[in-house]
Amino acid sequence: MNSTGGPSARNPLTGIALKVVSVAVFVGMSSFIKASGQVSAGQIVFFRSFFAMIPILAFLSYQRELRSAFATKRPLNHVARGVVGVTSMGLGFFALTRLPLPEAITLNYAQPLLVVVFSALFLGETVRAYRWTAVGVGLVGVLIVSWPKLSLFGAASGMGSEELAGVMAALGAAAVSAVAVLLVRNLVHTERTPTIVLWFSLTASTLALLSIPFGWERISWAQAALLIGAGFCGGIGQILMTEAYRYAEASTVAPFEYTSLILGLIVGYLVFGEAPTLHMLVGGAIVIGSGIFIIWRERQLGLQRAAARKVTPPQ
Repeated sequence: MNSTGGPSARNPLTGIALKVVSVAVFVGMSSFIKASGQVSAGQIVFFRSFFAMIPILAFLSYQRELRSAFATKRPLNHVARGVVGVTSMGLGFFALTRLPLPEAITLNYAQPLLVVVFSALFLGETVRAYRWTAVGVGLVGVLIVSWPKLSLFGAASGMGSEELAGVMAALGAAAVSAVAVLLVRNLVHTERTPTIVLWFSLTASTLALLSIPFGWERISWAQAALLIGAGFCGGIGQILMTEAYRYAEASTVAPFEYTSLILGLIVGYLVFGEAPTLHMLVGGAIVIGSGIFIIWRERQLGLQRAAARKVTPPQ
């Protein structure tokens, strides 16, 4: 699961294919969770995290990296990332059980926009007018998707408080997930990808168990099977996504994350009978356009920095 493959491993088409498959598997995970019904968020987090470790550990065993997978000198940093990640995961899963699948997926796209904001606020990264504009436009798209649930017009048309709670949870999940991204950025300087993934799954599973006193529900065998399937999908999706970044640069494969909206629309309509609304389609297009522009801008800036390093004489 080492995502730092050398030049010989570079194969953009393979990386793109792995990314698209990983997105499909993650949409499958979300679909399993939605199909399981309104199970408590703590239960969903446990099943998603605990059973995700099985395919990950099997893959590491196959690569003979299992013994060193948990080795770290920064356990507290991993735990902090786990706490933040579990909070985001719980909010996101709650939103999945309250919102149509395409809308839940679309609102999650607020995360990369918020990463730009938080990077500027908390890490002191320079964000210039182009990216600030893209963030602003993208957040307008998020507002368009959310508006029917947030406005008095939505309330008047029969939108329930459950959907409003789902929107708030989805936006909260995106914000907390953006913080988790910053923590992972810090960890990757010293930690291997398998270590980060396994510590997160272990921390999330443990923290989820602490939610038992707050109301785990008795679930059917069918619900348990769906949640176990979601866990396996989560682990397999993580492996495929990591391998995608091994074969191609992040800026090459990242835009294909947005194929999840297309898949979400298809699954939402065919499986759950959820027809996309005009607000969702228009807002989703705006959010996706803004996200792709930010990815493109990051790539351009990266190329400029690389060129500057080449022409700068050694000190």
